[in-house]
Amino acid sequence: MASILDLIGETPLVEVTRIERGPCRLFLKLESANPSGSIKDRPARAMIEAAEAEHKLAPGGTIVEATAGNTGLGLALVGGRKGYRTLLVVPDKMAREKVLHARALGAEVVTARSDVGKGHPDYYQDVAEAIAGRTPGAFYINQFANPANPQSHADSTAPEILRQMDGDVDAVVIGVGSGGTLTGIGRFLRQASPKTTIVLADPVGSVLAPFVQTGKMPQAGSWAVEGIGEDFIPPICDLGLVSQAYSIPDAESFATARDLLRLEGVLGGSSSGTLLAAALRHCRAQSSPKRVVTLVCDSGAKYLSKVYNPTYLAQEGFTHPDRHGTVGDIVVGRASEGSAVTVRPDDPLRTVFARMRSADVSQLPVIDANGHVVGLIDESDVLAALLTDEAGANRAFALPVKDVMVTRIETISAAAPVAELVPLFRKDYIAIVMDGDQFLGVATRLDLINYFRLMP
Repeated sequence: MASILDLIGETPLVEVTRIERGPCRLFLKLESANPSGSIKDRPARAMIEAAEAEHKLAPGGTIVEATAGNTGLGLALVGGRKGYRTLLVVPDKMAREKVLHARALGAEVVTARSDVGKGHPDYYQDVAEAIAGRTPGAFYINQFANPANPQSHADSTAPEILRQMDGDVDAVVIGVGSGGTLTGIGRFLRQASPKTTIVLADPVGSVLAPFVQTGKMPQAGSWAVEGIGEDFIPPICDLGLVSQAYSIPDAESFATARDLLRLEGVLGGSSSGTLLAAALRHCRAQSSPKRVVTLVCDSGAKYLSKVYNPTYLAQEGFTHPDRHGTVGDIVVGRASEGSAVTVRPDDPLRTVFARMRSADVSQLPVIDANGHVVGLIDESDVLAALLTDEAGANRAFALPVKDVMVTRIETISAAAPVAELVPLFRKDYIAIVMDGDQFLGVATRLDLINYFRLMP
C-alpha cells in the first residue's frame, strides 16, 4: 500500500450465527475495519478529493465540517495525510473517545449545543458554516449536501456488498446521519439488484422513520445514539429508496450492541446497535428465508465510556428503567452489581486518590471485609491529611483509610421516599443507601438531579 488511505474500503463481511435471526441469514459488513474505525472514511476521502479537483480546496487550506464524530475523524485522517488544517464542530453529546481521537489526529474541535435544532445559531451545522465563512482559505465540506458523499458508497460500498454476497441480497439495513450511505447504496442496488430492498434503521426521536411511515414530518425528539438520526431530512438523503423503516429505542440499541460483542465478538458502536436491532426485527418478521446485510458502522472502541460503561447506562436509565419514587431509584453505582466505587479500611490514601480520580467522584464509602459500611472518606479528608502530616505528603499518601475516614455516617433506606434525601443534602451529607443491612450505593445531589431529568 502506498499510504494508509489505500486501506479505506474492501472491508470484510461476516455472518451472524449466535443471535437468533428467525428464518433469515444475516451478514455484517465491518466498516469498523477502515483506518479511522468507521464507514465515514469512504466519503471523507471522496469529498476532499472532489474539492481538490474542483479547486475549492487549495494546498494549505482549512477543512471545516459539522460532524457527530466519524466523518470528522475521516476528514482529519485524510486531511492530515494531505497536509490540510481540519476544524470540526461537534455536538456536546459526542463520546469523549471520538473527541480525543480527532484531536490526536491534529484536528481542532469546537463543541456546539445538542439541544437546539437546525436554524438556531448554536446548532452545530450553523456554527460550522459560520466558521467556514469567516476563515480565509476554508472549505465547508457539508456532508449533508455534498454529492461526493453518496457517490463514494455507490462506487465502493454497494459493489463490495453485492460481490461479497455473490449477487444475492434481499435487503440491506441502513441508518441515516447525512444520508450518503443510504442514498449511495440504494441507488446502486436499484440498478444492479432490483430485488434488494432498503430498510431504514432510525433512533426513536429522529424524524426520518416516522416520515417514511406516515409521510408527515413529526416534532423531533432527542436520542443518545450517535451518528444516525436527524431532526430534518438531509438534502442528499433519498428516502424514496426505503421500503420499510424501524424506530429503535436507545435502550434497545445499546443492549443490542452489547449482545453483538458478547455473542458474536464484534465490537460495534451505538449506531451499529440500532442497525442490528432493526435488522433482527426485519429478519424475525419474515415468513421465508432471506439474505440480509447490515453495517457495523464504526468501532465500539469509540464508545467505551458510554455503550460499554455500566455507570453511563444506569445514569441514562437503561439498566434500571422502572421507577418507584424511592431512594433506590437514585443509586447509579450499585454494590450488588460491582459498579459501586469503594475502599477498604486498610487501603492507603494513594488508592483513595486513584479511585476518586478514575471515577470522577469526591467521596468514597469505606467497606470492611464483611461488606459493612464503616466510614466515609472525601477529598477534604485526604487533603487535610496531606497538609498536616509532619513527615510530608508522600508519607501521608501511605496512611491507611481507617486513620483518616469519618466514622459517623448517615444512612438511608433504599425503600425511603426520594424526598427524604433533601434534608441530608441540606446538611451537606452524602447519602449512604442501604438495602436492609446491605450497602447498596451512594446517592449524591447530581444523582438526584439526573433522576428528575429522566422523569417523563
